[in-house]
Order: sequence, then C-alpha cells, then structure tokens
Amino acid sequence: MIDLQKLQQEIFDNKIAKGFNTTDVNFEFALTYGELAEAFDAYRKKLPDLGEELADVVIYIVGLSQILNINLEEEILNKVEKNRKRKYTKINGTNVRTKEA
Repeated sequence: MIDLQKLQQEIFDNKIAKGFNTTDVNFEFALTYGELAEAFDAYRKKLPDLGEELADVVIYIVGLSQILNINLEEEILNKVEKNRKRKYTKINGTNVRTKEA
C-alpha cells in the first residue's frame, strides 16, 4: 500500500528541490490539465507511455493537494464511502443519482 500523505510530502519536496512551482495554484491546475491531455492523447493514439502519462496526472494532483494542504488520502476515502452509499437509476440509458446518502 502507498502512504499517500508521505507521498504528498515527497512529491512536494521534489518540486522544491528541482525548483518547480509550489505557490501558483492556477498554474498548477493548468499543468495538471496539460498532463491529462497528454494521457488522453497517449490513449487515443495507443501509445506505450499511457501508464506513465497517467502517473504524471496523479503526481500533479497529489502535489497540488500538498500545496493546498489537503489530506488527499482522507478525502479519497471519504469520497469512496460517499459514492458507495449513493443510489442511481438508469434513465434513458444514463445513470442518474436518485439518492444521496
């Protein structure tokens, strides 16, 4: 298992050590979006580096979480539990949330 809190700090420390952005949140979101676009492009073109591109997306999100002082591990666990309790109904071929836990 990954210790996500430890990984958040490690990713942040690496950003500092390498001189990457750690303060401009808007820029960090833009970079994250760019990495997601690269992952989609790798998927669409069936490129062999899709896994690496997805890892880049996660690294940016984890780093952004540390910049914003968000415990991403806790947030993910809470959201998974919330999603588990939600109820959906298929309407016209689309799942529509019908009950919030």
